Amino acid sequence: MPVLENTALALLLVGTTHVLSVGGKEAVIYYEDEDTAHMLLPDGTAYTGSWRMEAKSYAVDWHDGPSARWMLDRYAPGRIAYVEADGERRAELKRIVFGNSESLPK
Repeated sequence: MPVLENTALALLLVGTTHVLSVGGKEAVIYYEDEDTAHMLLPDGTAYTGSWRMEAKSYAVDWHDGPSARWMLDRYAPGRIAYVEADGERRAELKRIVFGNSESLPK
């Protein structure tokens, strides 16, 4: 499992919007800067929180919401998954858009 590490993660996160497939539904996360992120879940729930880089992963603490530690795993050519610290695949990264393509937070 080639997990993307710190430098590659920073390039793919800061200032981008990640569009994810979660259980066949779309969720989006916008990494505004080096420590603020916004997420919109498929059910319309929205969170803002703080995130930080770690050695091979990053952690997000959503205000009034859950905390998570994720890795990005390139598990097949052209396919990247959000994987939790326990190794469980939680979402598939469908596309990365530079900027705040979804106008988060909502």
